[in-house]
Amino acid sequence: MHREHSGHLPAERAVTVHQPVPLAPAPAAPLVPMQPGSVPAVASVVLPDGRVVTGYAISPVQPEPLTVKPPVSRAAVNVALGGVGFLAVCGGLLLLTSFIAALTAFITQLITLAAVIFGGWIAVQILGTSGHHGGTTVNIRKAVIKRNHFHG
Repeated sequence: MHREHSGHLPAERAVTVHQPVPLAPAPAAPLVPMQPGSVPAVASVVLPDGRVVTGYAISPVQPEPLTVKPPVSRAAVNVALGGVGFLAVCGGLLLLTSFIAALTAFITQLITLAAVIFGGWIAVQILGTSGHHGGTTVNIRKAVIKRNHFHG
């Protein structure tokens, strides 16, 4: 709101201005010139196209010597490989046995299904002729003669 509309003057706040204070510089460490242990030799190489390359020769880094592993006896290796082979054969035989059992169950179910379907077809053939009880009806001059049906 503006002053002319509010009717009273807002209270003025005191503003504090902070000026940055520079820090004292840290004391500089004295510079001590250090000489390398040995000055490497400068080598120049002339390339086949005539250019000259100059640089320091660098000695290759020597790898640390390998620790010698104790030798493993041939018998221990053969026993370990034999054990692994035995476990692989046992696992394979177990899988083969499981496969044969599953295949046998599947074939048994197929045979059962075929028997049920064939049995149902036979039942429909036998029981499906409702109205005729096993005889053949022949109409001759409005007379009904049944063959293969004996009255007892």
